[in-house]
Amino acid sequence: MIDRFARELIERWHLGFVATTDENGLPHVTPKGSFVLHDDNALSYVEVRSPKTLENIAARPDVSVNFVDILTRRGLLISGKARFVALKDAAFPKLMADHRARWPELEPMASGLVVIDVTSCTPLATPSYDMGADEGAFCEKWTDRVRDINIHHKTAEVEPC
Repeated sequence: MIDRFARELIERWHLGFVATTDENGLPHVTPKGSFVLHDDNALSYVEVRSPKTLENIAARPDVSVNFVDILTRRGLLISGKARFVALKDAAFPKLMADHRARWPELEPMASGLVVIDVTSCTPLATPSYDMGADEGAFCEKWTDRVRDINIHHKTAEVEPC
């Protein structure tokens, strides 16, 4: 299900935006920055503090996750069934090992993991590619933009939202 393109994108850009639906059918989207792939059919993230997401998953386990390579403007839409794996669950230690290798600091804050069993994996790309856009040019343009944003952040006084 998860092909080489998807695997490489998730391993490089492990921030995914998880979409669930609430009791009224309204979307709920939350960013999760600790995704790892366990195999070609499952991925997970460390659950730290998303009670609404967990509530939605418990009642309606169908989720979608969007991953985006901001430099190439390519991405993925992964859909699947999510389930919560609590700290005391027998599967937790083995699943957490993949996360611990990247983010050992998250384990003390974790209430568990959310595992997503993948049912579809769809590649996405900006429509500009349909008109012949060059990936290298996109990457250069957006690398410059990210550099400019970082410079701005370093020199600007940051005010709370």
